[in-house]
Formats: sequence, C-alpha cells, structure tokens
Amino acid sequence: MDCDCTDAMPLLKRMFEVELGFLRSDEKDVRSLARAFHPDVVVHEPASLPYAGDWKGLEGIAALLGRMSEVWSDMAVADMTAARVEDTVFMSCTLKLTSRATGAVIEQPFAEVLHFRNGLLLDGTPFYHDTAGIVAVV
Repeated sequence: MDCDCTDAMPLLKRMFEVELGFLRSDEKDVRSLARAFHPDVVVHEPASLPYAGDWKGLEGIAALLGRMSEVWSDMAVADMTAARVEDTVFMSCTLKLTSRATGAVIEQPFAEVLHFRNGLLLDGTPFYHDTAGIVAVV
C-alpha cells in the first residue's frame, strides 16, 4: 500500500470549503454538499456530544452542520496534517471551538478517519481528544 500525504490535502480542502460555504450561505442548498459528499455519506459523531449519532446522506450532513452551527459560533482547524492510503484519509489537527451560548473557547487535538469514493466523502469518524471538556463549555 502506498501512503501519499500530498494527495490527501485536496480532498480535505474541498470538503472544508464546501462545509464552510454551506454554513455561510443563506439558502442552505443541500445540493451544494454533493461537491464533496457522496449521496450515501455517513458521519459518526460521539454519543456524548450535542450532535451525537450517525448523520446519513446529504440531508443528514446538512442537519449535522446546522446543529453544529447552533452549538458553535466559530469552528476552526489549525496545523492540519493528513495521509492517504488508497481511499482512506487519516487527518489530525488542532480544533478550536467557540460556544455560541457561553462564548467559551476550547482548543484541543482532533483526528478523523475518512473514507472516500470517487473523491467524495463516504464515511467519516471523528475522534475528539476530550468530549467531556467540549460539553463543559457548551
């Protein structure tokens, strides 16, 4: 198996651009998510977070992003690194979240395992360093 770190970044860049574009748009056109997300996409969020569960399909991703936007007034990633093995991307970064309700900020390590099909996210599993810390600032 070949690991290609440089090949992972375009996939991640497009995914984050599509997510941010969706969050910033007034229309919230679910079809815009199809530029980065497979129609059968599933994202598995931890049970302890306010947006827990398996979010399925483009409608599910739109609902997840909407729920995250209700919880966080700002979400940012820094120092992102990634490696790609075939259609799987392993990503790590520093995640910075600002609570919409309290204004509190939490910054912590974050990782994600992402499976792509034809360049579109098919399955994503995020790993938060401290979910209890995240819930405490909400």
